[in-house]
Amino acid sequence: MTISLYLHASAGAYAKNSIPSPGAGKRCKYAGQSVRALPIRVITVGKKRSLGVQLVVDEYIGKLKCYCKVEDVQLRSNPKNTGDVKAQIKDEDMAVMNIISSDDWVVMLDENGLDIGSEQMAELMGDAGSTGASRISFCIGGPYGHGPKMRERANISIKLSSMVFNHQIALLLLVEQLYRSWTILKGQNYHH
Repeated sequence: MTISLYLHASAGAYAKNSIPSPGAGKRCKYAGQSVRALPIRVITVGKKRSLGVQLVVDEYIGKLKCYCKVEDVQLRSNPKNTGDVKAQIKDEDMAVMNIISSDDWVVMLDENGLDIGSEQMAELMGDAGSTGASRISFCIGGPYGHGPKMRERANISIKLSSMVFNHQIALLLLVEQLYRSWTILKGQNYHH
């Protein structure tokens, strides 16, 4: 069984990619091979992080830097302190879009995104390296999710789980999975 992903390569253009589903019994197609290491930017919209969360994020970013450049960007939730949810989503959407480059390969984390496993995440990273993008940006939305511009711009939408997490927990899961993906790509013994 395979899951078909439609990767938005540029405005209006789509490339189809099949990634083995978790039950397919296949290893990542890139495991142990050389892949282009795109710099990673993790964009998080939310309140200030707790010290414990920041310590774990810093630990995994330190580990990831052995494989590629990593940038951790925190954007304040509800930047204009509006009481209107629609205005808040719009303001957060604009803040995120202002820091995404036209040649970024954008992965939107969303509760309705594609459900992928660790091997598939590694393949997603490997596939992104062959898109011609200059960087891969992972976007974690604010408390009310992503705005319409981000949804339109994202090359792919994934979810970390069927459960919903706050931005701090989602960030912890994401950075661990990014590290796990690189160990899979490099054929290292972190992932079983």
